[in-house]
Amino acid sequence: MSWYSWWTGSLGPRAKKIQTNGESSGEKSEKQQGVALVIGVTGIVGNCLAEILPLSDTPGGPWKVYGVARRPKPDWSPDSPVEYIQCDVLDREQTLEKISPLKDVTHLFWVVWVNRETEEENCEDNGRMLSNVLDALLPNAENLQHICLQTGGKHYFSLFDAVAKNQNYQPHEAPFHEELPRLPVPNFYYTLEDIVFEAAKKKEGLTWSVHRPAYIFGFSPGSLMNVLGTLCVYAAICKHEGLPFRYPGNITSWEQFMDASDAELIAEQEIWAATDPYAKNQAFNCANGDVYKWKHLWRILAEKFDLEPLPYDGDGFSLAEVMKDKGPVWDAIVNENKLHPTKIKEVGNWWFADSMLNPPWGAVLSMNKSKEYGFFGFRNTETSMGQWVDKIRSSNIVP
Repeated sequence: MSWYSWWTGSLGPRAKKIQTNGESSGEKSEKQQGVALVIGVTGIVGNCLAEILPLSDTPGGPWKVYGVARRPKPDWSPDSPVEYIQCDVLDREQTLEKISPLKDVTHLFWVVWVNRETEEENCEDNGRMLSNVLDALLPNAENLQHICLQTGGKHYFSLFDAVAKNQNYQPHEAPFHEELPRLPVPNFYYTLEDIVFEAAKKKEGLTWSVHRPAYIFGFSPGSLMNVLGTLCVYAAICKHEGLPFRYPGNITSWEQFMDASDAELIAEQEIWAATDPYAKNQAFNCANGDVYKWKHLWRILAEKFDLEPLPYDGDGFSLAEVMKDKGPVWDAIVNENKLHPTKIKEVGNWWFADSMLNPPWGAVLSMNKSKEYGFFGFRNTETSMGQWVDKIRSSNIVP
């Protein structure tokens, strides 16, 4: 069985409609070679896209890949086929200078975001970044066919600053499906969608897809969405200092069903949507397809670091507060274990972990629409978590 067949499975009832000419979506996609522009290539999903797109059996490929990030080029293997472009896409002049020459781009993968103090500022700066890139691409990339926009599950329930301010509005009830209406609050995901919708109107034949993952399990040092990597750093510090391995989240995440999204699974769904004609101009949730409770995952994480988890007493704590003075401890761990040189702020995104582990309610995404359109990818969350911890270790980031 080919990689594409394993990934998508047999076509769902809706997806069969595209075979009117006797040609499957897989056959169609393999006849074209894509040229991808991945904005946020050093991020948690961008890394996976950079690994999967150039493979010979990837639909639409092997792809030529331009990878854009504001940081210097990471330590990829010397033979990496990704053409790396260091660019801060929030800087309009720099973006026009570096992105406009990429005239052969066929597909844009947007897997980046910046965090600001308020959601209004998030809307402003994230929207400006996307507009800058599209203003550079649309007049110059004549063969631009598709935009993959990655947002997330906050589309359906809440925002970081809304939770902090305890704003009084009614979120949708889980499980969340893609046809639920937008909530009456600022959300930079809505801003990004509107920019993409408007761009599609300006260029004939330009299609789009929106991808809404849950908590992302993967790894990339410095990534804003690096929950698992952050928890591994926390576990390593507990091990080093002989501290009790306490769960920092609230009772909701400990006891209620949640779901997660494997970073590779997200990349696979985005590539599927970019190459399957029937997936165009649609929004798709992207979760592993199972549910978990943190009370179960916490035991797995503890075992990985040979720690004894402390019984949960129902009271969480702030990782950002507890870890604020641990920089020297992390330096010592790096030196003693000859790890890849990092500072704690590069691998420990404490504020993000605090936010993710202290939700006001449980959240589960429905994957029905994705399956009905023909994408059958899935992950076992417990297995996924263990594999990513192993990946973090093999990358010599944690001991």
